[in-house]
Amino acid sequence: MLDLNEVAMFVQVARSGSFAEAARQLRMPSATVSRRIQQLEARLGTRLMQRSTRKLTLTSAGQTFHERCGPAVEELIEAGQSHVAGSQEPSGPVRVAASASFFEYFEMEWVTAFLDAHPSVQLDFVLSDVPADLIADRIDVAFRIGPLPDSSYVSRRIFASYGGLLASPSYLAAHGAPANLQELSEHECLTQPPETGSHATWRLQGPDGTEEEVRVRGRFTSNVQVALRRAACAGLGIVALPAVLTASEVAAGRLVPVLPLYMRAGRGMSVVYPSRQQRPLAVSAFVDMAVEKLNLQEWMPLSGAELA
Repeated sequence: MLDLNEVAMFVQVARSGSFAEAARQLRMPSATVSRRIQQLEARLGTRLMQRSTRKLTLTSAGQTFHERCGPAVEELIEAGQSHVAGSQEPSGPVRVAASASFFEYFEMEWVTAFLDAHPSVQLDFVLSDVPADLIADRIDVAFRIGPLPDSSYVSRRIFASYGGLLASPSYLAAHGAPANLQELSEHECLTQPPETGSHATWRLQGPDGTEEEVRVRGRFTSNVQVALRRAACAGLGIVALPAVLTASEVAAGRLVPVLPLYMRAGRGMSVVYPSRQQRPLAVSAFVDMAVEKLNLQEWMPLSGAELA
């Protein structure tokens, strides 16, 4: 007879991609997990995983077994978590990955109130504009801006809006303002480093809801949004950033809208989890609070009426 605990361990290892990560999530020694998987293979009479010093892969038998038992194990775990959730309080560490500018718009007072309400929770923020590897970096939840690449991660869209195009008065005085999207290619544009080639691509949504792609370039790039904002204020070019990162500069006149009827498209924010399984109450509680607060923020560029 199969041991369902061993089946659940196998599913966790398959989802995690390593014995070490599965052992961390299961809170048991890695050697124990490895031994139990070997016992499961002995019961089934077949090898489920190919192990090497560099990676772990499922055999064809292991892949078939995972496809059949994985969803059932996940449903059992979620059912058990729902059953006991009412009698538990959020506790333990929550490791959060977000952009380097996260606390430019996420108020520290919100964190204070959350920790006051949940005294048994600890928050660990990993801030970088280079997306974290949720498994390798032991991330419980990540907040990501922009389109998400295809992956095995579980994601939830918070909102789809973004921000508009801005430049400093000194840049516009020296170079003029583009009259249309096509003229953007003639201007210095401040972007994140393009994935390929020398040009970046901005997808912009017009007032009628249609979207257009424009290839832009510039001599200043950075993977950090705060650096792009400061470069724009210094007159180095046109930038596209969320309104929450530029509201004070616009209010002070350090940045002004460019082509104000257009906004960046497909650059909203998502919350991303490494797995659907075993999501601690502390993680769920923090995400619920963060999503509520972030939805109150202004990520849209100001309209012409608001700017007048």
